[in-house]
Amino acid sequence: MGSAAEAVNKETNENLLAEKKVKVVFVLGGPGSGKGTQCANIVKHFGYTHLSAGDLLRAEIKSGSENGFSSFLITLERTFYIVATTCGLRYILKRNMIQSMIKDGKIVPSEVTIKLLQQAMLEDRNDKFLIDGFPRNEENRAAFEDVTKIEPEFVLFFDCPEEEMERRILSRNQGREDDNIDTIRKRFKVFLESSLPVVEYYNSKGKVRKIDAAKPIEEVFEAVKAVFTPTNEQVAA
Repeated sequence: MGSAAEAVNKETNENLLAEKKVKVVFVLGGPGSGKGTQCANIVKHFGYTHLSAGDLLRAEIKSGSENGFSSFLITLERTFYIVATTCGLRYILKRNMIQSMIKDGKIVPSEVTIKLLQQAMLEDRNDKFLIDGFPRNEENRAAFEDVTKIEPEFVLFFDCPEEEMERRILSRNQGREDDNIDTIRKRFKVFLESSLPVVEYYNSKGKVRKIDAAKPIEEVFEAVKAVFTPTNEQVAA
């Protein structure tokens, strides 16, 4: 069970987000589908803040901040039954756990990612957010809505063939640890098995905006702009 302090902190974050009246758009698509590129275009043209779940997790690992990691220790211990005797060992176990999960293309526990997203939204003055690469499964989705009390305005889904996504990742050479053929294929498998059901759930609610992401970047963004541009502005144009 969580502590009283955890419960108060959770309620405080929920209230603060409710006061901001944030607008959230989930951005989903397989690895290499071009989500990051198009999110950058959306930020530039429509004034959203881009929050990448994967980037937030990698930043936490890289930061080495005791303060940044300590707030998640209880969550991971409860999830993975980590037993340790010192704060330092617990911290190292948690850091290595997340790093290993990302490397293997696995899904990090919902509470960890949601806390990072909540904090990022609270610290940003903007009230419009693109949440890229999350939710990655149905449990993520349900937990996010339960904890934040936020439902997405819609889901921007970048649909792209696996062969094209693999080609893009292997050619981008960003030096990321998870940009190797074995991890890429694990990530494809996780996306198909876990993330597509999320797309299907929101599609049943009429909230999915599907984009053909196999086309050139410029053509893809034209389709994206049509989604974000109000109907009256499209008619006027």
